[in-house]
Amino acid sequence: MPELDSALQNQTRPALSAISRSAIRQFDQQVSDIPGILKLTLGEPDLNTPEHVKQVLINAITNNASHYAPSAGLLRLRQAVSKYLLNSTNIRYNPASEILIAIGATEAIFATMQTILSVGDEVIIPTPTFPLYMAIAKAIDATVIEIDTSDTDFVLTADALKQALQAHPNAKMLVLNYPTNPTGATYSKSKLTELAQVIQNSKLFVLADEIYGELSYDNKHYSIAELLPSRTILINGISKSYAMTGYRIGFLAAPATLTSNILKLHGFMVTTAPTSIMEGAIEALLHGQDDVAKMCEQYRLRRDYLVKELNQLNFQVRSPAGTFYLFAKIPINLIQNSNQLALQIAHQAKLAVIPGKVFGAGGEGYLRFSYAASMSNLHEAVRRLTKFVQEEK
Repeated sequence: MPELDSALQNQTRPALSAISRSAIRQFDQQVSDIPGILKLTLGEPDLNTPEHVKQVLINAITNNASHYAPSAGLLRLRQAVSKYLLNSTNIRYNPASEILIAIGATEAIFATMQTILSVGDEVIIPTPTFPLYMAIAKAIDATVIEIDTSDTDFVLTADALKQALQAHPNAKMLVLNYPTNPTGATYSKSKLTELAQVIQNSKLFVLADEIYGELSYDNKHYSIAELLPSRTILINGISKSYAMTGYRIGFLAAPATLTSNILKLHGFMVTTAPTSIMEGAIEALLHGQDDVAKMCEQYRLRRDYLVKELNQLNFQVRSPAGTFYLFAKIPINLIQNSNQLALQIAHQAKLAVIPGKVFGAGGEGYLRFSYAASMSNLHEAVRRLTKFVQEEK
C-alpha cells in the first residue's frame, strides 16, 4: 500500500484541504451500515428508467455506438436539447454553438463556475441550497456570499439581492437553484421579473440550475433565461425527471462566446459524454414527456401523504412546489441540532434523513426528507418516525 512521500505532504492546493466531500453523501454513508436502516436521504428516484429509453440504449450498444462523439456531445442530442428548450423556455438555442452535453448537471455546474470565477471573485448563493455550489466556489478560492432565505419562504427577494449587491457591488455570479433542493420552493414569473430588474443593473452572471424544472407540481416551471438570456447559463439534465441518475447526462445552454470557453474545460476534464448513453438521452428528450407526467403524478401523491403525516407529528412543513424533497422544521420538543437529531433518529428509529445544517445558512433546525421512495417505504418511514416522536415526549 503506497503512502505519499513525506516531502510531498501538504503540497496539494490548500483550498481543497479546507473543504470536505459531499456532506449529503457523507451522512448517508455514515448511517448506511446501521442494521435495518430505511433511507430517505438521497435524490435517487425509486422508479425505473422507461423501457423505450433502455431499448434504444441496448440497440446503440449492439450497433457499436462505442466511439468518441464530439466534445460538445452528439449533434442530434444537442438538437433534441434545443427543441426541448424551445418548448420549455421559448428560447431558440443554436445546437451547434450554444449547447453543451456534460457528465450530469454536476459537471456542467463545475465547468461553468471554473470558467467564470477566479480567485477572490464573489458568488452570491441563496440558502438553504444544494451544498455543491459552495464547495466548488471554495475549491476555486472564490468567496461565497450566502443569503439566508428562511424568512422569505425560501425564495430570494429582489430587496435581499439589492442589499447583497450594495455590500458586494463587484459580485460576479448569482446561483439560482429552483425548484430548490432541499426546500422544494420555486420562483414565479413575477418574482423572477423583480430579480431580473436588479440583475440587469449589476455585473452578475446567472447560473440557473433547473434540474428539477420538470418536477413542478402546481404551476409550469418558468426559466429566468427567458428574462436574461444574455446573462444566464441554463443547466438541466435527464437524471431527476426521467429517473436516469446513473446515466450521467446533463446539459447547459448559454451565449456562444461563453459556451465555447466552458467547452474547453469540459473537453480537458472528460473529453466527451459516452456515445451510447447519449443515444438514450435523445430518446428520453424526444419521446419521454408522458413518462415524466406519470412520474410527476406519483411524486405528487407521495408529497401529499408525507406533508400530511409530518404535520400531524408537529413538524412544520409546507407543501413543496417541486422536486421530491420536504424540508421540515423540527418540533420544539425534539433536539434542535439537526445533525444530532438525524443521527438519533437513524440509530433509534432506523430511519435516515438529511440534517438541514448541510444546506447552508437557514438550514439548521430542519430535516430534509426525500420522497423519491416507494409509497410502502414512506408508510414504514412514517410508522418509525411516529414511534420515535411518541417516545421522545
